[in-house]
Amino acid sequence: MARYTGADCRLCRREKTKLFLKGTKCDSPKCPIEIRPYPPGEHGRNRPKEGDYLTQIREKQKAKRIYGILEKQFHGYYVEASGKPGMTGETMLQLLERRLDNVVFRAGFAKSRDMARQFVRHGHILVNGKKVDIPSYRVSDSDIIEVTAKSLEMTPFIIARETAGDRTPPAWLEVVPDKMRVLVHSLPVRAQIDTQVQEQLIVEFYSK
Repeated sequence: MARYTGADCRLCRREKTKLFLKGTKCDSPKCPIEIRPYPPGEHGRNRPKEGDYLTQIREKQKAKRIYGILEKQFHGYYVEASGKPGMTGETMLQLLERRLDNVVFRAGFAKSRDMARQFVRHGHILVNGKKVDIPSYRVSDSDIIEVTAKSLEMTPFIIARETAGDRTPPAWLEVVPDKMRVLVHSLPVRAQIDTQVQEQLIVEFYSK
């Protein structure tokens, strides 16, 4: 599968905002966007003012990069959301939030979505007692997600348990840190999703 393999911090600089792709580094003074808060490249400081179309593209790119997915899959979420009742942008974000790798990240089991995706692919995560190794697997109401018993003593999960109080999970998830378990209380609504994107701009871009 194609995957971006460049520097994550370069993506944050291109979007001129923190996308929180590098875990704790994003909150430290070493975060590159704190040092160079402008797009990379020779003309990064002097880029022309962005018009409406470019603003819409940048918002789409930002959302894709936050959730760590590529264009074809991201567009698929938009197409699915546009066929459902309700506001397309909000529905699309709800579908993205329900990805298994995102839930593992939101629960505090991983420092970033990239790390959460790796945990899922390597078979460290159970959904309702069954191993699931597909990061895009969509969780449902009342699902129970947990770390496999044999993985609990791995260093990353020990650290996650010890630092459980450092991150507040969203209200639609109930986390039991000592058991590395999370219950999907309900499906997320827009007010419970703190992803800093203007989803209406994405809808406007795709609907042209």
